[in-house]
Amino acid sequence: MWRSTFARLALPFLERKTSAVACQALRASARQGQAAGLTSVPLHGQQTLGSASLPVASQSVRHAQALDEERLLEVKWVDGGHSLYPFTWLRDNCQCPMCTLQSAQARKLLMSDLDVHTGVEDVEVTNDKVTIVWPDQHSSVFDAEWLKKRCFSPAARQAMQEEYFLNERYYWDSNLHIPTADYQEVLHDDKAALSWLLALRRVGIVYLRGASAEQGQVARLAERIGYLRLTFYGHTWQVQDKCMANNVAYTSGRLSHHTDYPALHFAPGVQFLHCINQAVEGGESEVVDGFHMAELLQREDPEAFQILTSLHVDFTDTGTDYCDFMLQSKKCIIDVDNKSRVVRINYNNATRDSVLDLPLHQVQPFYRALKAYVDLMSRPENVVTYRMEPGDLVTFDNWRLLHGRRSYVSRPDRLRHLEGAYLDWDEVMSRLRILRTSVHENT
Repeated sequence: MWRSTFARLALPFLERKTSAVACQALRASARQGQAAGLTSVPLHGQQTLGSASLPVASQSVRHAQALDEERLLEVKWVDGGHSLYPFTWLRDNCQCPMCTLQSAQARKLLMSDLDVHTGVEDVEVTNDKVTIVWPDQHSSVFDAEWLKKRCFSPAARQAMQEEYFLNERYYWDSNLHIPTADYQEVLHDDKAALSWLLALRRVGIVYLRGASAEQGQVARLAERIGYLRLTFYGHTWQVQDKCMANNVAYTSGRLSHHTDYPALHFAPGVQFLHCINQAVEGGESEVVDGFHMAELLQREDPEAFQILTSLHVDFTDTGTDYCDFMLQSKKCIIDVDNKSRVVRINYNNATRDSVLDLPLHQVQPFYRALKAYVDLMSRPENVVTYRMEPGDLVTFDNWRLLHGRRSYVSRPDRLRHLEGAYLDWDEVMSRLRILRTSVHENT
């Protein structure tokens, strides 16, 4: 299922628009998933990213009429389908220069000036455009493609949301072959950069090779997207052994699987880690698909899943770095959206506060639920292990993946050194959409 889903939604697009090297890496990942029988998020309906953005055929409107009693505009298409649009929504989204600033694609019509009970005076169809005359004689003209893309049917709405947000994910376990790309290609080739970001969104992790083994490479990569997320540890941060460390990552001990920065109410969405120097012994990295583990927990222990998606836990982080800080936040370990889809994991055992703001009768059930989730993440069949070498750079979804590190041994002439940086998903998805548009237009 993982292979077929990946092939249907991602690979055809990438094969048309992506470099051969990146495609090869993504195909290898898909083949690995097929061999392992990995699972994926079930797809809802038959809409895909491609179908959401298909151009509408010329002269596709067959007929349009106002249904005054229902206060809906009905548009019938030449392909036999039909769409319904509320009058109020149409008036709110009038595309004329008085109502919309086209250069910014921003609404000028004020809500205070909108008649939410408006009717329709007249409807005409000309040259595949629908013209509506309102009771105050204001006219709105809507292009057929614009209307069809915004159809209110469940399938059209889902397709539009998938095009915007790429919500479908590919779940994986220890058999994952991490998608790999060339650092220089990603920096300089739009198709390679697009395939990188698509895989980052869908799979949650992409490995880049070929960067220089010196500081500054994560900042260069971030410029490909937009800008770095500044945190209390700076724009970038150096993962090294430090005396009086202000973070457990700055020690040589084992790091358990965690997401970064749950002590922030809005944790960074994407993390970059670049290997400048590796330890003499140990220091292997580990990653777990937190969304997949949440799915398994819901299946194996529904009570534990319900507890971790409903009870809020305190996280804390205190110290001095870029500046002094004293952070507190309250979060569920597993965040779900209004459709009960897992959207974020918030877990760091090191910064989980000793303050536990729960009634006494919920304390033990919480610990049992958390232990069940952590035990799932600790199963060898669910953990991907890899060892970074100088010049390697890993990019991953910090809202989804839990990452850790095995203990290591360094020596004075070979100190382990990684440079890290954060970005937010808003910037990453913005760049992905821009690249998708530019690559599409140039092919």
